[in-house]
Parts: sequence; structure tokens; C-alpha cells
Amino acid sequence: MIDLPVRASRIALAGALLIGGFAAAPAAAQDVSSDEAATGLTDADDGAIVVTARRREENLLDVPIAVTAYGAEALEESGSLDLTDIGDTTPNVTIENSRATNSTLSAFIRGVGQQDPVGGFESGVGIYLDDVYLNRPQAAVLDIYDVERIEVLRGPQGTLYGRNTIGGAIKYVSRRLPDDVEVKLRATYGSYDQADAVVSVAVPLGDMFKFGASGARLSRGGFGDNLNLGIENYNKDVWAGRASVEFESPDNRLFVRISGDYTHDKSNPRNGHRLLPGALSGAPVLDNVYDTRASLTVPDQDIKAYGLMMNVTAELSDSFTLRSISAWREDKSYVPIDFDSLPTVDVDVPGIYFNDQTSQEFQLLYNSDRLNGLVGFYYLEANALTQFDVILATTGPLIGVPLASSFGQFTSGDVNTETWSAFGDFTFDVTDWLSVSGGLRYTKDDRRSIILKANRLNLPSPQFGGNGFNLGPAITDFTGKASFEKWTPRVSVSVKPTEDLLVYASYSQGFKGGGFDPRGSANTTPNTDSVAGPPSYAEIYDFFLFEPETVDSYEVGVKGSLFDRALTYALTGFYADYTNVQIPGSVGVDANGDGIFEGFAGVTTNAGKARFKGVEAEIFARIAQDFAGPGSRITLAGTAGYIDAKYLEYVAIIAGVETNLAPFRGIQNTPKFTTSATLGADVPVGAGDLSANLTVSHRSSTQQFEIANPYLDQEGYQLLDAGVTYRWGGDRFSLGVYGKNLTNERYITSGYPFIATNAVTGVPVLNNGNPVPALGREGTLTAFYGNPRQVFVTGTVKF
Repeated sequence: MIDLPVRASRIALAGALLIGGFAAAPAAAQDVSSDEAATGLTDADDGAIVVTARRREENLLDVPIAVTAYGAEALEESGSLDLTDIGDTTPNVTIENSRATNSTLSAFIRGVGQQDPVGGFESGVGIYLDDVYLNRPQAAVLDIYDVERIEVLRGPQGTLYGRNTIGGAIKYVSRRLPDDVEVKLRATYGSYDQADAVVSVAVPLGDMFKFGASGARLSRGGFGDNLNLGIENYNKDVWAGRASVEFESPDNRLFVRISGDYTHDKSNPRNGHRLLPGALSGAPVLDNVYDTRASLTVPDQDIKAYGLMMNVTAELSDSFTLRSISAWREDKSYVPIDFDSLPTVDVDVPGIYFNDQTSQEFQLLYNSDRLNGLVGFYYLEANALTQFDVILATTGPLIGVPLASSFGQFTSGDVNTETWSAFGDFTFDVTDWLSVSGGLRYTKDDRRSIILKANRLNLPSPQFGGNGFNLGPAITDFTGKASFEKWTPRVSVSVKPTEDLLVYASYSQGFKGGGFDPRGSANTTPNTDSVAGPPSYAEIYDFFLFEPETVDSYEVGVKGSLFDRALTYALTGFYADYTNVQIPGSVGVDANGDGIFEGFAGVTTNAGKARFKGVEAEIFARIAQDFAGPGSRITLAGTAGYIDAKYLEYVAIIAGVETNLAPFRGIQNTPKFTTSATLGADVPVGAGDLSANLTVSHRSSTQQFEIANPYLDQEGYQLLDAGVTYRWGGDRFSLGVYGKNLTNERYITSGYPFIATNAVTGVPVLNNGNPVPALGREGTLTAFYGNPRQVFVTGTVKF
């Protein structure tokens, strides 16, 4: 039993930590951030959810980081299909399909992320598949099957996870193979002819080896139609598989897993909904937001991703454990992007994304009664090739050659990244209730970019099966190299006045690597050396180069449980300084000064500074227990996030004058409020158990880009989801009915806004009430929408 004066002193110190932390970030005083996923807590009655947020196994309630964890059972009972489904119930998080595909991921955490999937731009949120960092967002919308849990870490994770985790990290953890022979079948049928099937097999091979394999067929009809091509829009057509071999020594001190995965997405191109009539054709706006009139069919859409990885854990002694994580991955995406979504050949963009990566990580873990931690080394070599045409509808002569609709511009960006880092992170228990943690990481980032841009006739280019050829010399033929170095620290102090209460304060830093804009156009380079003539290599180099960006985050939190763990909670307040913010953008390019844009070029700037402060909260409560027999219960899970995100500096050159545009710019994909509530019930029925849940989630108004757009920006909305699952036969059988977006809400998740705006305020320029096109003659203002109402039935059988 804890002596009352001792307990009082511990509570006083915990209070001092909280007060001190909030004083450092006064506007985040209401801040609430949860380490504990209310949804995930349904998997363990005692709340002892185990996570690896600090690269070692710990109880979720003991980790001084804002973490949300979703267990396999909770994901199944909510009807979660892929990684994007957890975004609605995680505070201050946005996880969406990127524009035009089912497979490319856009993720934002606490205002930090990346929407542009072009190679050379890094994500601000790290995606990890079994501790392997996925370097590119293509094929990162992971379908949920054979999963043990998903963890969402909010705030910079630069010390333990390295570069490009300045917003946070999302970890997909596959389940270990069972000890006995197991065959599991899962089948789903639902709205829009959704028909999914997953078959999993696991077989022990003697006493030390196991083999497992899963195959998945995931299909769905379109939410709308392409009225021009006569095909479905927003459909899904995916084949996927995973296989693994595991070895465990008889003394359980050596574990090796070799695994591979393969995904083939043959879904139709996902084309947007026009928000304004065609300026050239007069085509009206369609009634169904999931319908389109897009015409581009080159190249044939095809997305493949595959990889191999090996995870080794060796217990060298009672105190030391060695881990090795080796991986190779590759993905190839062929995508026809019809920006204007009309039959007119105007701003049609055939594109390819080829990515490959090889990585190796070593970790040496140490544990003792009072000191626990690890040191490690990480290496990554990756290449990202992005190539695309921009085909425009133009008229008139150019160098005496009549132009057809097959005129435009070809761009190739080939980006090679080689990075390595060394890191360490330790926690020292000063007493049984006071702990201090500290970590430091050094990262060396080498980047090489080859950028080619040329006007072409007779598009598409040979890369897309056409006969396009250069019209004159290349606009850009650039090769550049740059190196970046960064130290990223982390420190925290934790106090546990009791076994069921943790109070902590922390500081952490993260950074995202710099590079060269892979869509850059040399002829848009400003003259900075006062020498007449074409820009020099040094001017082009400086114009294409963008520097790393950094986040310094301060966080205070409380997490714990009450009433014999009938109530668990996590609260966090955070304040973050975001510096050298990278803003990828696009401008039209008039290569020959004839007033006609032949394509668009990248213009990436380090806009300046931004500031984030906010609160997050998550709770899980058992409202009633054993009310309808042993094991029955009613639960309530809730999440809430608030973030005040704003630019302090956003510097641009307007009419030759350096101008701070911060008052007219906003943080994209970051709603001020994100909330959810889930009412759940578990009741024994007959020979099995019935589980039911009802979830309401809310997101306040969201700005899609830094420049506000009254047509694309989404007003606040609510989603209603529900699920009922019945299990019997000792969990051998289950049958569930699930509903997503039951109120059939229409909400915009992303879009393409190539319209003219005021250079300072960003207000659209209008002509006869319609926006003036900034690229192409039809005008490009297209939107992509979240999924409509879906209802589906899922059955599982386990042998």
C-alpha cells in the first residue's frame, strides 16, 4: 500500500509536469491526446493493450506518446476494409485515397502530411508494414486482413522512426502464425456488387518451422459511371496475396520471419466530378457526383506492388536482444489522369510511377530493472521515377507547325535517395514512479535528381505507347545532387503516482528531407545574377532545390484507468513549431511566349513557418457488465481532437516584391475539430456471442489546399456507421452485417483546381460567374468524393 504522503508528493510532481507543460503551450491547455484507442480496447477487458510505439513491447497506458491502437477484433467488428477506415475515429488524423486511384495514400496527422504523390516529395507521415518503412505513397492503402493491430502515433517520431515522420507514423502489424494447422475463409457481399474473398492457411512444419499464406480477391462495382467510355467509375478490382515462413528455436530465443506480399490493382481509372460547365464545350455539370465524362484511356490503368522482408529477433542474453529488419519493395503504377474529366483532349495526363527501395535496420535492445532502451542503425536506398505527358487542347501555329490536340509537354523526374541514420533511445526509472527518457538520431540524406521536360507533338509519348517527339530542344535537362544532415532529439519525463495513472511531458523533433522539384521547368527560373540570357545552372539549381522542413513538438499528457479498468482514458496537449514548410505547387508554362500554356511545372517553396496547438482525448468505458449473462456488457468509446493550425509566414514574390501571404493561406487537410462516439454491446445469444456497435463521427470544415477554394473546400459533416457480428463455435464461425455512411453523406476528399486566382488573396477570378481557367481551355475544377452508403455481409469460417 502506498503511503499517503508519498502518494501526495507523486501527485504533486505529476501536477507540476502538467502545469509546466501547459504553461509552455498556453493555447494547448485544453489539449487532449490519447494513447489509447478506445476502439482497440474492446479487444482486452483489462485494457492491457500491448504496442511497440517505442520499438519495444509496452502496455499502451504506460507509453508517453500519443498512440491509438486498433486490434484485429475491433477492426473486424467495425467492418474496416482498408487503412483509410480508421481515419474517422482517430483524432486530428486524415487518411484518404489520393486523387485518381484506389491505392495511393494521402495521410495527415496534426496538420502535417503530403498530398502530391510525385516522386521526390516525401510524406510527412511514415507508413510501416511490419516495421518496414514504405518510402512512397503508391500502393500504401493497405487492405485489412491477417492483421494483429494497427497503431497510429501522433506527433514527430524522428528519433525512433527517422525522416519523414514529422507528423507521425502509422504501423500495420501482421499477426504471427498460429501453432496449429489453421484454415480461415472470409467472404463478403454487399452494395455495388461488393464481393470479397480471403483464404488463409497456416501449417506447422515440424517443431520449429511454420508456413502461412493468404490470398485475397477484393472487388466492387462502381459508385458511378464513366458516361463517355461506358465503364464504371470508383470501382475496385484487386488481387492480393501474402506468404510467410517462421522459424523459432526450441528455447524461444531466436525468431525469424521471411515474408512476401503481392498486390495487383486493375480497377478502372478513378475520375473526378466537374464542378463547372466546360468553358470550350459547354458540357453541363453532371447530377451524380460519382459520374464522369473522362476520355483518357492511355495508359491502361494497372498498379502492382510487391516486396520481400525478413525480420530476425535474437535474445543474446537476459538483457540484450538483437533485431534485424531487411526489406526490398517495388511498385509500378500506370495511370491515365484526365484532369478536366471531359471527352475534350485537354489537360489529359498519362502517367507512370516506378518506385523501388531496399532497406536494412539493426536494433540492439537492452532491458534491466531500471534502464531500458535500444541503439540502432538504418539504411535505405530508393529510386522514384515519375513520367507524364500533359496533353492540351490548343490552336494556332508554333514554329510554323499546326497544332493538334496531341500537342503538349513531357516531364520525367528520376529521383534517387540514399539515407542512413544511427539512433538511440533509453528510459531510466529513477524510482518506481518516476522515469526519464531520452533519445537522439543522426540522419544523412543524399538526393540525386534527373529532370527532363520538353514540348512534344503527336502525343502520347513512347513511354505510353505513342509516337510523341520533341518539338525543339528540351526546356529542362537538369541533374542535381544535394546532401542533408539532421540531428533529431527526444526527451520525456513520466510520473506514475499510482499503477493506473501516467502523467508525462515530452519534447520531440522530426524532419522531412529536402530535394529538387521533379516537375521543375528551367525557363520559369527567375534571373538572380543580373546576367542577360538563359538562366545559369546555379540559378536553376537554387530554383529547383527545396530545403528540409522541421517540426519541434511539445506535449503533455495524462492516461490511466479507473474503477478496476472499467474506464480508461488518455488526454494530451500539444504545441508544435513547423519551420521551412515545403509547399509543392504547379504553374502553367508558356515555353515560347505565345500566350499558350503547353504544360505545367512544379514550383516547390519552403513557405516559412507554421504553428500548431491543440488537444486530443480518447476514452473507453464499460457502462454495464454481466447484465444479460456472463460476458455481456455495454461500452462507450469516444475520441475528440481540436487543432488550431495557422501559417505565421508564407513568403512569396508577388510582382517582384517579397510578400507574406500567411493571412491568406491555410493548412490543408486539417479540420479544426474531429470527434467520434461508438456505442457497443456484447451479449451471449444461444450458443454464441452477439456484438453490435454504432459509430457517429464528425469532421469540421476542411481546406483542400493552402489556398482556400470555395468550390472544393468541404464543409463540416457527420458519418454514421454500424455493425452487428455473431460468433459461435468457439470463434470458429462468425457472421456480420455492417453499414458505412448510412446517411449517404456526400463529402469532398480532394480535387484538382486549375483556375485563375488573385495572387495574394487566392480568391478565384470569375468571368460571367464562372472561374477563369488557368490551364487548358475547358477549365479544370474537379472533385473526388468519399464513399457513399455501403451495406455488406461478411462471414468467416475457421478450421
